[in-house]
Formats: sequence, structure tokens, C-alpha cells
Amino acid sequence: MGTTICFPWGSLPLVTFLLLQTMVQLSSACSMEERAVLMDIRSSLRRAHSMVSPDLWGHDDDECCSWKTVTCNNSTRRVTHLDLSLIYAPTDAGYYWYLNLSVFSAFHELQSLDLSFNYGCSLSFEGLVGLPRLRYLDLSGIALGGGFLEFIGAFVSLEVLALNLNNLTGALPEAAFNNLRNLRELNMSMSGLSGNLPASLFALPHLKILDLSNNIFDGYIPISSSSRPISLEVLDLSSNHLTGILPITAFKNIRNLNLGGNLFSGFLPVSILGLPYLKFLDLSSNHFEGGFPINFSLEQIPLEVLHFDGNNMSGALPTEGAFENLRNLRQLYLSNNQFSGNIPTFAFQNLRNLRQLYLSHNQFSGNIPTFAFQNLQNLRELSLSSNQLIGNIPSLLFSLPHIELLNLSSNFFSGPIPINQSSNLSLSLKSLRLSQNKLSGRFSFIWLADLIKLEEIDLSGNANLVVHVNIPEWTPPFQLKQLLLSGCDLDKSIIAEPHFLDTQHHLEVLDLSNNNLSASMPNWLFTKEATLHELYLGNNSLTGSLDPIWHTQSFLQVINLHMNHVTGQLPANISLMFPRLLILDFSSNNFFGHIPTSLCEINCMTLLDLSNNKFSGEVPACVFTNYPILLSLKVSNNKLGGLIFGGMNNLSIMSELYLDGNKFEGAVRCDLSGGTLMVIDLHDNELSGKLDTSLWNMSSLKVLNLAGNRITGKIHPQICGFTRLELLDISSNNLTGSVPNCSCMLLHFLNLSGNSLSSHISYPFFNTSSLIALDIRNNQFAGNLDWVRSLDNIRLLSLGGNKFEGQVTTNLCELQHLRIIDLSHNKLSGSLPSCIGSFFFKGDRGDQIFQVALTSLPYSLGPYDNPYGLKGFSFTTKGNMYTYGRSFFVSMSGIDLSANMLHGEIPWELGNMSHIKSLNLSYNFFVGPIPTTFGGMEEIESLDLSHNELSGPIPWQLARLCSLGVFSVAYNNLSGCIPNSGQLGSFGMDSYLANTDLHKITHGNMCAPGPDPMAEEDVGETSGDPILYMVMAAGFILAFWATVAFSLFHPYGRSVMFKL
Repeated sequence: MGTTICFPWGSLPLVTFLLLQTMVQLSSACSMEERAVLMDIRSSLRRAHSMVSPDLWGHDDDECCSWKTVTCNNSTRRVTHLDLSLIYAPTDAGYYWYLNLSVFSAFHELQSLDLSFNYGCSLSFEGLVGLPRLRYLDLSGIALGGGFLEFIGAFVSLEVLALNLNNLTGALPEAAFNNLRNLRELNMSMSGLSGNLPASLFALPHLKILDLSNNIFDGYIPISSSSRPISLEVLDLSSNHLTGILPITAFKNIRNLNLGGNLFSGFLPVSILGLPYLKFLDLSSNHFEGGFPINFSLEQIPLEVLHFDGNNMSGALPTEGAFENLRNLRQLYLSNNQFSGNIPTFAFQNLRNLRQLYLSHNQFSGNIPTFAFQNLQNLRELSLSSNQLIGNIPSLLFSLPHIELLNLSSNFFSGPIPINQSSNLSLSLKSLRLSQNKLSGRFSFIWLADLIKLEEIDLSGNANLVVHVNIPEWTPPFQLKQLLLSGCDLDKSIIAEPHFLDTQHHLEVLDLSNNNLSASMPNWLFTKEATLHELYLGNNSLTGSLDPIWHTQSFLQVINLHMNHVTGQLPANISLMFPRLLILDFSSNNFFGHIPTSLCEINCMTLLDLSNNKFSGEVPACVFTNYPILLSLKVSNNKLGGLIFGGMNNLSIMSELYLDGNKFEGAVRCDLSGGTLMVIDLHDNELSGKLDTSLWNMSSLKVLNLAGNRITGKIHPQICGFTRLELLDISSNNLTGSVPNCSCMLLHFLNLSGNSLSSHISYPFFNTSSLIALDIRNNQFAGNLDWVRSLDNIRLLSLGGNKFEGQVTTNLCELQHLRIIDLSHNKLSGSLPSCIGSFFFKGDRGDQIFQVALTSLPYSLGPYDNPYGLKGFSFTTKGNMYTYGRSFFVSMSGIDLSANMLHGEIPWELGNMSHIKSLNLSYNFFVGPIPTTFGGMEEIESLDLSHNELSGPIPWQLARLCSLGVFSVAYNNLSGCIPNSGQLGSFGMDSYLANTDLHKITHGNMCAPGPDPMAEEDVGETSGDPILYMVMAAGFILAFWATVAFSLFHPYGRSVMFKL
């Protein structure tokens, strides 16, 4: 018989409980399939050497629903939310996390998947099916490629899709999002997308938020201006290349509209300020023009933030009526436009909720009305900088109760700062910027004693403002972060006796430059507790040395000591002292010795300037190769030597390289073709050999200066590949051969002078429409000058010292922009065309072609954003050779036709050149008189007519030339008296040599013959001065008639006559 097992009745509840507990545990466990997928993901992360793989997953707990970043449905225990963001960080750049999204097909109830910011994750969509419930998908910041877009339509339930910060590139397919009819939010910003915007996106029925900003989309917004309102409430298309008309009527539901940073143009429609729900509007950085759009509707507009800054809007600001319905405005930005006129007195009186008001970088003028901002009691920030405002600063601005930032810099305000010890200053003030004005009087920091929140003071550029900072036994209640006092009448003891600076423990920016401060190098600033980020001490009279600093300055990013007298060697541990420097400028001091190798260890440097010192030895090779983001390297005018570039190839400097004025040697043979260099200046070194052809492959180059070396060989035709080159100077070398014809080059400045180049020029070398300065002096070029007619924009034309022949044709007269003409020392013949006198030569500091050519050079170094300084353009005047820089168009104008074979009379029309400063016609065969019209050359400083065959007197009109400093008519056939009035009376006889019939005027206003020091055999001979003859003739006639009268009328005379 079988055995029967009996349970006591009392044990039945226990059995039931155990069975139920087992059933609950089984039902609460997550899916084994889903758990296995999660474990596979963790394993793949480990294989990819991730530093942050989720180690909490799957320890001894099989319950994956309790794992970090995993959320399950409480009923079904299926995974609904996976947050896998920021779980992959490779330990080495060579590793990638390969993940096929088909693994997520196992998660049948998945609603939210976040894989964002796993940079280096390579996703595959092959085989992906399912996920019918997925509503939220975030794939942002994982370097996603564009191939996934063909799969995105499978997620039909998606409501939120984030694809921003990827490398999608290319155009968006029109049908990519057609199936996503439930989509409410789409973010594809900063993903490299281009092409036209797909119209299907704007037709999605439930889409409320669309962000396509920071891409390269072009074309127009694909919405008809007559279409019904779209569903969008937030639209961000900023920072693209969009154009066209704004479809205002379709934006009826818009609450937040950002179209800034595009190419929209034309007048702003008034209806843009009438959208019923609009609270945020940004149209900044476009090309809108016209006045401020005025909406005179009485209905209040909900608009709170308005950005019109960075456009071409102009005209006066409207009166108070235009802002009547904008009472909800909290932020108003109108900066960087062309608004002009006075600031209206009552324009802003109703904007009582205004927090930020920016009117900077416009053309506002006149005084600030006393009550213009009186009602803005909630104003936090007011910027009126970079306008043309004048007069005194209203004291009311400093007492606005909530004002935190007050920026009035770069205007023409004058008088004292309206602050004293009894002023009622706003206790909220944090930032006070009054720089670059004409403020005067006295300003003491103790008057700011109540401003406990003050963080920034900028009074720079007010040369007549006496600033008292050092106040003995006073400890200010504020801790400044920025103190900028450049170019003020500052306490000279602020560094030598730093009472005030010792109290400021949170300083981040300190600018004491341009104050002629005399003190030792303030090494005491570099304490262990220092928080300095930027230090500017340039253009003072600091002495001493930069001592080794044993406290690392971890925050310091900029140190500028240029134009001081600091001496000594650079500390060997400079990389430990300043490990995070971005900008180091020690130029124009007295540093000497070797450049330490440790400098290369500061690998975040963007600008390194050691120029104009006394450094010697070789530049460490790592300086040329170890800086991954170095934009500019300058070591000009030292005593450095060794092989050029330290013998290195593949330089790491990105933009500017200045090695000029040293003793570098060797040939320029580096392979620079892969670089991004835009400026290379190696002039005045000891370079030799031929130029390597790889040099001509630098397509990004804009300035190349190799002047003053010993470079040989020919100019290779590959130079024509410099299609962006603006300045080329290879003067004063040993180059030979002809110059290639590079019609595609758009050079502005070309200097080939001082070589042995030769060819018969019948056409210009380069694209002549762009040339501003052409200097090919002292070569062996030949031919006539017919080719110059195409130099439409030329300002400097120097062809002297060649073998040009033929006549000076009237074609030259068509070049009306010319400032300097040098045709000297050639073989030109014929007469001088009278049209030469039509040159105006009036200097224009706003020469737009000259300015554009320089400012188009690439710079992104803030205060170091300066154009390349022109070098090497020379002109002979006043008997000397002068070299002119970028201002030579203003500082000099002249014509040098000396040492040719020109003949005939000098055209009187040359006297019409009232602004010419130098005229040299010497060593020719000119005949006839000196034109009296030369007295009209009011600005002439040097006039050389020597060594010709001129005749006649020196015109007295030349005595009007009050600016004349050098004058010579020596070796001609002039006659008469030398005028002794005006400037002509100040010149010695050397100016008049070898004119045998030319005499000085004596004290009795008589012409006195004098010896000709160049012709001693003629000493003692009188000159045929016509004035002397006239005096003698008059004397003879008077004597004759006196004798006749005496004989006829005097009794004694009559008796004598009768006896005869």
C-alpha cells in the first residue's frame, strides 16, 4: 500500500503563504530576455574599455528592474525606460563602442531610450524592428552619422526626438519624418545639416517644439505667407544661412521665435510685434534694415524679450507711443545697429518691467536726457557703450535702485564722474564701465565705500581722469573681480605700494597698462592664493626680472608685459609657473638668454610673443611643433639663430608665424602644405638656397614676407596657387629669371625689388584690379609702360632702377588713386604729359580698399586682433630713402622721374598738385623756365629740379612754399637773383650750384655776383643781371637830364654854354 502523508490543519496557512510568495517572486522578476540584453550591453562596454560602465548591473541580484538607470512597469515587470546616457568614456582614443540598436527589439514595452553623450559610440540600425511603444528617443552627442534617417520613420509612436550635437551632415530627406505624426518635440541643432528645410517638418500636426539651430540650412522657411497657422509654439532656426520673407501669419501660435544669426534682410514687418502669444523674439545678427517697427495697437503685447541687435537698422528711435503696447518687455536689445539721433526723453518711460536695455554700438549722439531712464526702476543692466554721446553723465543713472551693470564706455562723455562721498549710489551696482571717454577731474575709490556688491570697475582710456586708488588704512568692503585702469592718470604707487591691491583677494582681471608706472616687476602678485586670470601691465616702465615663482598660477591665462624694461632670463620652470597660459606677451623688453624648452609644455597657448628682446641661441624645435592650438608665434627682432623652424617639418602654428629680424639660416624646405598658416614673415634673416616647391602649396596663406635674405633661384610657377595671398614681399634677395603670369592671384601688395629679375613686360604679372602697391625697383625689367593702364586701384607704383623705355603716356594719368610714383633710373624719353598735374594726392585715412585688404586677414585674439603691419615699401625723398608702413598713403605722396631722358618744358599743370609732398625731376633734359604755378604746391616738402637745362629766373612764387624742406635747382642754366624770402632764404648755395647767371641778393637788395665754387676760372666775372642793368640805365638817364637842366636854367651853366 502507498504511504499517505498527512499535514496537520494548522500547517495549511503556512503552505499557502509559501506558494503565494513564490508566485509573487516569479511575477515580480524582470524578463530574462531583457536581463540578458542588458548584460550583453555591459559586456560590450567593457570590451570597448569604457571607464564608466555600469558595474552595478547584475551583481548577485537577478532583479534587473532594480538596477540603476533601468525602470520597469510595476505590473508587467517589463522595461519601460532605459537611461544609458554618459555610460561610455573610452580610456584610449583608439577604442569605440559598437552597438547595434536591434538588441533593443527585445524590450517590447520600451517607452524611453536615452543614449545621449556617449561620444565614440558607433550605432547600427540594421535589423532593428519593433519598439512600437517608444515615445522618447535621445541620441544627441554621439557623433551619429546621417544613415540612420532612413530608419527613423519606423518609430511611429515617437513624441520626443533629440538628435542634436551629431555629425549628420547633408540635407534632410523630405520624407524622413512623414510617419512621425505624433511627434511633439524635435531637436536637431548643431548637427552639420545643410540644404533646404523640408516642408514636411512644418506640416506635422502635433509638433510644438522644433530646434534646427546651428546648422548650415539655406533657402527660405518653407511656409506660405498665406497658409493657415502652424502648430509650432517654439521655433529655433538660429545660426543658419536662411533668407527670404518671414511667414508672419503662419506664426500665430508661436510663443518663442529665434531666427537670429541668419541672412534675412529687408524691412521688418510691423505685424511681427502683433503676434498674440509671442513672448520671446530673437531676430539678431541678420541684415534687417529700416527703422524700429511701430505697432500702434492699443492691445498689450505679451512680448517679454526682444532681440533686434546686430542688424542694419537705422534712423532715430521712436517716441513713447511706439513702446506703449510693450509694457511687458523685460529685455530689449538694439545694439550693433545704425540707430542715430538723440536718445528720446520719454521713449522708455512706460517700460517699467524692463530689466535689460542694450543700445550699444550705434550712432546715438547728443546728451543723455536727464529723465530718459528715470521710470526704469526695475532696470538691472544698461549699456550705451560705443556711441557718440557727449556732455556730462547724469547722476541719476548711478542711483537707479536695482542697477547692476552700467556701461557707458567708448563715447565722448566729459567732465567729472558724478560720484562723491555724499552720492546716493545704488547698492546693487556690480559693474561700472566708463572707459574710453574724455572724463576728467578727480575720482577716489573711497567714494564707492558703500557698494559691497561691486565686482568690476573699468575707467581705462580717460587720460585726464585722476584716479586715487591707494588710500592708507582703508579696507574697501567689496572684492573686485575685474579692475581695468589702463591709460588713466593713475596713482604711480599702485604697484610700488600696493595698499589697495593687497585687499583684493578675488581679482580675475587686472589691467594697469599704459600708465608709465615705475616699479619693479610685481612678482608679489603671484601668490599661492592668487585668482588672476588675466594680467595686463604693458607699456609702463617696469624693471627687474621675472623671478622663479614657486606657487603655480593655475588660473592665469593671459600675461602681458610688452613695452617695459623687464630684464633677465625666462625662468627654467616657466611651465610650472603658468601651466594654463593662453596668451604670453613679453615683447619689447630686455629679456636675454635662451628660450627655455619648458615653454613647450604650456600646450594650451594661443599666442606667444617674445619679439623685440635680446634672446639668443636656437629656438627649441618643440616651439614649432608642440602647440596644437597656437594661433600666433612672434620672436621677431632678437638674436636668435640656427636652422629655420629648428629644422622641423609640419609646423603646428595655425595662423601667424613671425621670425623676422634674426639670424636664422638654411633653406626654406619644410613641407608646410598641410598647414593652416596665414601669415609667414621671415624677412631680414640669413636664409639661402632655393625655395622648396612645397611652400607654394599653402592655399590658406595671405601674407608671405621673405625680404632681405639670400634666397636664390627662380620664382616657381606654382606660386600661382596662392589664390588667397594678399601680400607678397620677396625683395632684396638674389632671385633671377622672369615672373610667372598669375592672373588668378588677388594680391594687394607685391614687392619684388632688389633682385635680378628680368623680362620684357608687356602684361601685368598678377590680377591687376586688386593691386594696391607694386614695387619692382632695382631689377632688370624692360619694355614700355602701356601695361600700367590696368592698375585700377594702385596707390603705390615703384618701377625705378630698371630698363623701361618709351614715353610716359597719358595712361598713367588714369590711375587717379596713385599716391607714390617712382619711375626713376630708367630709359624713359619724350616730353612729360600735362595730365600728370591732375593727380589729386589728397590723403584719406578711410581708404576703404586699403582697410579691407588688411582687416580681411584672419585674427581671433581679442585685443591682439591687429592687421599685419606693412613693411618694405620705400620711396626716395629729401635726398634719403624712407620706408613706409601701412600709413604711407597718408604720410607721403610724391613723384620721382629722376635719371631718365625726359625732355621738353615742364608742364605748368604740375603746379595744380597742391597736396604733393615730393617731386623729383632731376637728371633729365628739361628745358625752359620753372613754371610759376609751382607756387601752388602748398604741401610740397622736397622739390628737386637739378641737373636739367632749365633757364630763366627762379619764380618768386616759390617763396610761398612754407613746407619746403629740401630744394635744389643746381646744374641748370638759371639766371637772375635767388629769392631770399620764405623757405627759399633758408637754403645754402648747394641748392643753386652751377647756375653761372644766378646771384644772391645783397643787403641793399642788389644782386651781387659771387664766385661759382664749381667753376673757379670764372671768378671775378660779373653776371648779366637785368635788374643791375636797369639800375645803371636809370642812373645814366637821370645824370643826362640833370646836366641839360643845369646848362639851360642855371646862370653859371648858361655862361659856360655861351663860352663854348
